Formats: sequence, C-alpha cells, structure tokens
Amino acid sequence: MLNIFVYGTLRAGETNDIRHAAARYGLAKPRLIGFASMRGKLYDFGRYPGLVVDDAGIPVIGEVYEIERDLVPILDEIEQVYPGVGGLFVGRDVRLQVTGESMICRFYPVTAPSVQGTAEIAGGDWVAYRLSR
Repeated sequence: MLNIFVYGTLRAGETNDIRHAAARYGLAKPRLIGFASMRGKLYDFGRYPGLVVDDAGIPVIGEVYEIERDLVPILDEIEQVYPGVGGLFVGRDVRLQVTGESMICRFYPVTAPSVQGTAEIAGGDWVAYRLSR
C-alpha cells in the first residue's frame, strides 16, 4: 500500500476519479485518508490542471488516498508518465501533513517550463475553479 495526493481530475467526482480507475481494473477501492495541501501554483490546461511545486506559491488543495501499489501503473497511464520518456506530468514523492500525521505521498506535478502561456488558477482548488467557470 502507498499514499497518493491528488489535486485535479483524480479527485472524487472528477473525470478520472481515482476510485473509478481502481474499480475498472478490479482493484481495491482507494481509502480516503483526508485532505491536504502543498505549496505551489496551479495552472489551467483546459480539461485538467497542472501543479508546479513552489515554496513561495499558495496552498494547493487535494485529497490523500491509501492505494494498492498495483494502481500506480494505471495512474501513470492516466497521467501519461512513462519510464524514460519526458512528458507533461512526472511522478514524484512529497511529505505532507494529513490529519496531523506526516506521510510520504506520490503525486503528479508538471514541470515549470510546461506552463508557459497557461493561465494560473488563483485559488489553488481545481474543483472549486472548475465549478465556477
């Protein structure tokens, strides 16, 4: 098992809801541990957001789930993260505070150069932003 921080379309109710991704492949339902945030800048790529990690940025809101390791390749496919191939998203680990506990979480940020010319999402919450458009 491992933990994952999701901030965009992998969040509950979104187009790539992590729970539905697991169900499509017969994997155990991800267990919501809680909500967390990390400092960065969130950008609007149209149908999905991209997070650039930035200590001077704002809190970007997300959900933290405990998942089976077998779900990671599926999430990598959704985010188009392939070994040895550069892409928009990259798989990384980060230490976050979740419900008062420090834990390592996998997440999928984008690289800073990839957001050139892309609108920043001021509030740091993809779901709230998407609903307000």
